[in-house]
Amino acid sequence: MELTLKPFKKTKISTISKLYVDGVYECDILEDVVRGVKEAKVFGKTAIPAGRFQIIIDMSNRFQRLLPLLIEVPGYAGVRIHPGNTDKDTEGCLLPGQAGTTADFVAHSNKEFNELMVKLNKAIKTGSKIYINVTR
Repeated sequence: MELTLKPFKKTKISTISKLYVDGVYECDILEDVVRGVKEAKVFGKTAIPAGRFQIIIDMSNRFQRLLPLLIEVPGYAGVRIHPGNTDKDTEGCLLPGQAGTTADFVAHSNKEFNELMVKLNKAIKTGSKIYINVTR
C-alpha cells in the first residue's frame, strides 16, 4: 500500500496536506510547520522531511493503543499517525482530519483516523507493506 502526502496549506505554525491511499484522496493531514532546508529543526514543532518511509502498526506507550508508526525518519523518533486537531496535538506526528476555513486546524479527526486505520489494518492482514511518500 502506498500513501502519498502532498502539502497544500502552510502557515507559520502548521502544514495541512492531502493524503492519498494508492492514488485516491483519503483525508487531510495536519502536521507541524515545514521548515526550509537551511532552517534548524525545532523539537516538537517541525514537520518530518520529504522522503519515503515504511509504516508499521505497533503499541504506542504514550497513547496505550495500536497506532501507525513511521520508521527510519531521519532525525525523528516516534512519528505516529493519530487523532488530533491543532499543532498543539502533534510533535512531528501526522493528524488525519478535514481542513476547513480555520487555519491550523483539522476537524473530524477521530472519524478520519478510524477510516484510515481500517485500510491500514486490511493491508497488514493481507501481508502488504505500507509506505508513505512525503513531498514538500
